[in-house]
This record gives sequence, structure tokens and C-alpha cells, in this order.
Amino acid sequence: MIASDSLMVVDHIQKSFGGVAAIKRVSFDVGKGKIVGLIGPNGSGKSTMVNVIAGELKPDGGAIKLSGQDITLLPPHKRARLGITRSFQMLRLFQTMSVEDNLVAAYHMRMRTSLLSDIFRTRSAVKEEDDIRGRARNLLTLFDLQKFAARKASDLSIGQQRMVELARGMICDPTVFLLDEPAAGLSPPNVDRLIDLIRRMRDDFGMTVLLVEHVMRVVRDVCDHVVVLDSGDKIAEGPPDAVVSDPAVIEAYVGTGWKRRAHN
Repeated sequence: MIASDSLMVVDHIQKSFGGVAAIKRVSFDVGKGKIVGLIGPNGSGKSTMVNVIAGELKPDGGAIKLSGQDITLLPPHKRARLGITRSFQMLRLFQTMSVEDNLVAAYHMRMRTSLLSDIFRTRSAVKEEDDIRGRARNLLTLFDLQKFAARKASDLSIGQQRMVELARGMICDPTVFLLDEPAAGLSPPNVDRLIDLIRRMRDDFGMTVLLVEHVMRVVRDVCDHVVVLDSGDKIAEGPPDAVVSDPAVIEAYVGTGWKRRAHN
């Protein structure tokens, strides 16, 4: 049953590769202003599902709706214009560009002024770029990165680059922010910082987040609802504490040791 506050609906999505089913008629919805976790062991279908939602893979069956609009066949750039933004497990920053310019470049597809206006530096184009740079600096301050604004992205640590990527996604005011393992490569103090930032995305900015994550502390601490995949099937969903205790989930993660780790 679809919740009344659903912003995005994933309806019986199927995807196979060479006859092997990666996703088997999986359905779930993402409520507006909620953080929904998508978890599962390696090979469960999480990455395939995120790529289908982002438009990078075409499903074999089923549908995806955003605010009631069917986006199943839309390419990634059109989904981005509708507000679907994603981060990647592997960093995809422009390494030779400054940190600030990385954020400005991410906003480029949403700019209201035309390419000719930008080339000839019209008053409207200059004003819009100034506005975008102001927003970029505000976000860098939020992420405690303002002192690195003029530095090349490659000069930053992996943890700092991960924060730049999240700020780059936020500058686009996403309708749904797909976070693909944002804790990958982060030290424990940076994981704590990440948890605080994801909460602020929801609480201070009203963002809707679909979070794919292996670090269960992040999932437990920030998610309102969790969906669990295993071998392409949805095997459980519900509040984080209930999911952690579900026997099917414990079995999927191989034994009760996972349950103990999830509470640490």
C-alpha cells in the first residue's frame, strides 16, 4: 500500500542481467521529508536498484513515479532536472577544479540564463553566478570546508572530498537525494560528522533521502524506515530497530554476529 505522503514510488521493479535476476519485482515508497535506508549484503541488488532509480539502467518491468509522474523511461539528465540527485560510492569530483567551482559546476544544468548570456557575461548571467557562488560558500561553511574553497579538490583528504560531494549534491536543491555509501572510507569521527549532516539534510533543509549504506551505525541513527534486499528480493522493511531484529535479515547477513555489530 502506498503511503499518502509518498514522494517517490518504486513499483514492482525487475532487472536481469544475462538471465540472472538482480531485482525481483521489488516495491517500496519514499515518504516526503524522510530518510529511507536501502541495505543488504553484497550482491543483494542495492546498486542495481539505485542505478535504475537514477535512470542509468532501464528496468525490465515495473515503474518508478516521482510526485505522481511516471519517470521510468526518463534518461538521467531529465530526472536530474526533476530533482533526483545522487552521490557515488567512488568519488567523482573534478579533481583539478577548486572546491567552490565543483559546487558551481554541479548547479550548471539548473541555471536560468542561456549559454549566450553566460558567454557574453550579461548582467543577468553575472548576477546568477554571484548568487550560486554565495550559495556554494554557505554550503561549504555548513560542511566546515570554507577554508578550502579555493583549493583544488585533489588537495583534500578522502573524508573532506566526500563532504564536498555531499555539498555538491545539496546545491541543486534535490527533490530526492540518493546517497550511495557516503560513509565509505571515512574515519569514525567523520562518520559522526556524516550522521549529523544527513540529519540536517532532513531536519533543516527538508530533503528526502534514499540512503544505501553498509555502516549500520549510520543506518540505525539517521533512517526513518529501512528496506532490506537479499539476492534481488525484498526480505524486510520497517523501522531500523525492527529490521535489525528480523530473523530473515540476520540470516541474510550470515549469523547473529551482524546483529551485535549493528548495535555497536
